[in-house]
Amino acid sequence: MASGYLNRKETEVKVAIARRVKNKTPAPIQITAEQILREARERQEAEIRPPNQKITDQTEVADYRLRKRKEFESLISRVGWNKSVWVKYAEWEESQNDLKRARSIWERALVIDALNRDHTIWLKYVHMEMKNKFVNHARNLWDRAVIRLPRVDQLWYKYIHMEEMLGNVAGARGIFERWMGWMPDQQGWLSYIKFELRYNETERAREIFQRFVQCHPKVSAWIRFAKFEMKNGEIGRARNCYERAVDKLADDDEEAEQLFVAFAEFEEKCRETDRARFIYKFALDHIPKGRAEDLYSKFVAFEKRYGDREGIEDAIVGKSRFQYEDQVKKNPRNYDTWFDYIRLEESIGNKERIREVYERAIANVPPAEEKRYWQRYIYLWINYALYEELDAQDMERTRHVYRECLKLIPHHKFSFANIWLLAAQFEIRQLRLKEARLLLGEAIGRAPKDKIFKKYIEIELHFGNIDRCRKLYEKYLEWSPENCYAWSKFAELERSLYETERARAVFELAIDQPALDIPELLWKAYIDFEISEGEFERTRALYERLLNRTKHLKVWISYAKFEASAMGGSDIKQKKKCLQHARDVFERAVSYLINSAPELKEERVILLEEWIYMENNFGELGDANLVRAKLPKKLKKRRQIETEDGPAAYEEYIDYLFPEQTTNMKLLDSAYKWKKQRVASKD
Repeated sequence: MASGYLNRKETEVKVAIARRVKNKTPAPIQITAEQILREARERQEAEIRPPNQKITDQTEVADYRLRKRKEFESLISRVGWNKSVWVKYAEWEESQNDLKRARSIWERALVIDALNRDHTIWLKYVHMEMKNKFVNHARNLWDRAVIRLPRVDQLWYKYIHMEEMLGNVAGARGIFERWMGWMPDQQGWLSYIKFELRYNETERAREIFQRFVQCHPKVSAWIRFAKFEMKNGEIGRARNCYERAVDKLADDDEEAEQLFVAFAEFEEKCRETDRARFIYKFALDHIPKGRAEDLYSKFVAFEKRYGDREGIEDAIVGKSRFQYEDQVKKNPRNYDTWFDYIRLEESIGNKERIREVYERAIANVPPAEEKRYWQRYIYLWINYALYEELDAQDMERTRHVYRECLKLIPHHKFSFANIWLLAAQFEIRQLRLKEARLLLGEAIGRAPKDKIFKKYIEIELHFGNIDRCRKLYEKYLEWSPENCYAWSKFAELERSLYETERARAVFELAIDQPALDIPELLWKAYIDFEISEGEFERTRALYERLLNRTKHLKVWISYAKFEASAMGGSDIKQKKKCLQHARDVFERAVSYLINSAPELKEERVILLEEWIYMENNFGELGDANLVRAKLPKKLKKRRQIETEDGPAAYEEYIDYLFPEQTTNMKLLDSAYKWKKQRVASKD
């Protein structure tokens, strides 16, 4: 039995497992969600509604009313906070012409604090009284409503509208006065003004406007007041409104732009173009530039209508000026903006404005004594000085600008050679050579720079003051003894004066310096000098001294080329001698590379190629085959690239196999074979 039971269970489990697999192919008939909803709606039974009841006598009416009141009272006891229940209850009692009960329900609703603060309840209550022509009841309710909710404008509007419809103008005015005591928004005041104007009470309206602008001191309020006066033909009063508004609001109000535009348009309508132009310019000077877009466009249009050519151009340029003013106000140390601003003013040509902008720009000194902060700033001074000299042609101002700039720069930390040189060149143009020398001497004393030394020497050389040039070179080299350029130029000066011994002495002093910035430049200049003087022995000695210091490949090649061309000419003997000297240099170079620097294989190949080139240039006297025997074989090899994680890949490179290396390899091969034969014979 137990085994049969177990077998049956196992069969059921297997069947259940087999049934988990479903046929996932799409059904032949597809059913959408919309179709299901539509069918459900179609099969839904119709709503069962109670039949309409016909009332035939007073008893049935009383029963109906009793039943409805019980329903409403039950609802109120459960959801008394729900406004719609009270409204429906009161409106039902009203429909039954039982106004006392309706009032009682409204009053009960108003006892609830949440409903008492809901103005719609008050409106519906008053609407019932007004509909049934209970005016005094309605007034009483309006009074209670505006006392309870004085900030709800709709209650005031409805109350006033009722009194006005009843012809009670004095009562409506009194309600407006009560409302104005609560200082409502602008629309409330404007409604009061329109009310008075409907009854032609202009003076009353003006008085209300006076109170209105005191309560709401806004640009829009003052503009409305001025337009009111203008409409009534009171031009003087309208102008007075605008002037009072400008006095109170021009500096602080964000809508000041609208005020000035309205004021200028008012003056334009009155044909006071000069007044309008003055207002526009005053506004553009006082309103922040970011908020003056509309004002500027209005001003341009005004100038196009009434202005001359100069005024139109000034108005058009004004926009860019206002933008620049706004930018420099936000970031006064943005010197690029100052440059653009100055360029704009220079295009107009007003000297006073240009100088004013320059002065304002240079007043923004960089915050720290670091050169990187001063590099753009210093060009403001340079442009200022150039403007005064070239455009304004005021030489005293130019001199003053240069002096003030030089006083401002912290020369103990950094300096600018351009300023010193421009100031000195300005004095030279004014034929004040003594002042220029004093400036350059001060520059050398306070902030010596290569550029200042070079320009000073160039100026003195131009005037032919050789002694001053020598002194300047001495000062230059005393300040910077490692400067090979200065040593070379000093020797070049002496050579140009045919002072050969002086030039040689300068070169000797130079190469004896313990440190030089570009020694190869100096040695080349010295060697070229001796070659130009025809001192071949001295040149050869110089090369030997240079080789004692460095055995660079370029030195060997230069030495060999010198020997090849040192005593060249048509004489065969001389040519052979030159060739032999050059070969000796190449041999020494090759020997040095083989013995002392065997790793410099590429340099050795370059040297041999230069040697072959020289041999070919000697024509029949040369023998390139002597050198070709020393040329290596090019071999392509592979090597492993080492990385942080270990060997990663291989790269190809060119290696050279020289003849002496080949001979050594042959000897090694022979020794290996001999040893192998010895081992074989013993076996």
